[in-house]
Amino acid sequence: MKNYSKIFKMIMLGLIVISFALLVIGFIAGFETNGGSMTDVLLYWAYVMIALTIAAVVVVGIIISFKNNPKSLVKIGIVVAAVAVICFLVYLISPGAPAMGMLEQPDHSTLKLTDTMLNLTYIAGAAAIISIIAGEVLVSIRNKKA
Repeated sequence: MKNYSKIFKMIMLGLIVISFALLVIGFIAGFETNGGSMTDVLLYWAYVMIALTIAAVVVVGIIISFKNNPKSLVKIGIVVAAVAVICFLVYLISPGAPAMGMLEQPDHSTLKLTDTMLNLTYIAGAAAIISIIAGEVLVSIRNKKA
């Protein structure tokens, strides 16, 4: 296990160094020069970092749950399927309305995807607020009984 820890630390350090180098290069070259190409590079790198983070969380979670309790993979599968269904339903109900204040409109699929992401953000924010409130209420109820 110590070898894995060392490997993960080296990978994390490498990703941090690459991120910092891209940021410094962006400030040196200027984010607005060359048609904003440095901004595009930083955005693509952010996409890569987010994808790596999500993949790492999912893979490590699956490996740990498989080692501790193989039956828990069914629960994980149900949760992933539920999230996929929610994303699909939100995509279906997203209108893809034209962007306000833009002379040149993106195509309909881009607008629909943007509306889907906004609606998913609203749902995640509301779920976070509700879970915080519900958690505090449950803690206060449990503390009264004791």
